[in-house]
Amino acid sequence: MYKMDKKEPFWWGMFSLGGIVAALLVPVHILVDGLAVPLGLLDEEALGYERMQALASHPLVKLYLFVLIVLPLYHAAHRIRFSLYELGVREFRLSMDVLCYGGALAGTAAAAYILLKIL
Repeated sequence: MYKMDKKEPFWWGMFSLGGIVAALLVPVHILVDGLAVPLGLLDEEALGYERMQALASHPLVKLYLFVLIVLPLYHAAHRIRFSLYELGVREFRLSMDVLCYGGALAGTAAAAYILLKIL
């Protein structure tokens, strides 16, 4: 039987936030950035390099991109952790928490570094 620890509500919260972002924001982002120009919904100049670079340098856009990238990482980490647990993989040399959530933390650090380096 699974025993819940004190940190578990935090990770379930991150799981739920990541699921909401993955379900609501990611499809809209893909539609606007990836499909709108080929479908003729937006002019090519609307998503041109100079315009996107100027947009990506705005602090609110950086925050949006950070949320868009990071929260689904925690959703995936939590889902992978419990999928492995359900498959019977309960012990590694390293804890599953360290592997799963450590990967999400590494992704968070990488996203923050890259977004802060954008001019």
